[in-house]
Amino acid sequence: MRRRTDRGADRGADRGADRGAATTAAVACLGLLLVVGLALGEVGAWFAAHRQARAAADLAALAGAGALTGAPAGAAGLDPCVAAAEVARRNGAEVTSCRAVGSAVEVVVSVDAPSRWGPEAALTGTARAGLA
Repeated sequence: MRRRTDRGADRGADRGADRGAATTAAVACLGLLLVVGLALGEVGAWFAAHRQARAAADLAALAGAGALTGAPAGAAGLDPCVAAAEVARRNGAEVTSCRAVGSAVEVVVSVDAPSRWGPEAALTGTARAGLA
């Protein structure tokens, strides 16, 4: 005679311990994606601020060189570092160093780096412009 067993009952008992495992894994994956997304956003903001510092330095050096050579009409006699500082300010940067070397101007500017979690920092950009 064959003995009848209830195989479905055995399977149900084992599955009870695994209930919710996929939900926990999905929540963990979403949390990881959130952290990675926030980190990428922070890196992107720093990259944009660095590009802003470099562009402001380039423009400030060109303005200073123009003041030295009198290139834009009416710029003759203007102090090159004053012209560089004004252009840097208009581009969201601050001149930290400026010097006229012969017929060229070297400018270093700084831009505040965006930071959501860490201490504030300044990113710098350096440029030189003038006649060779």
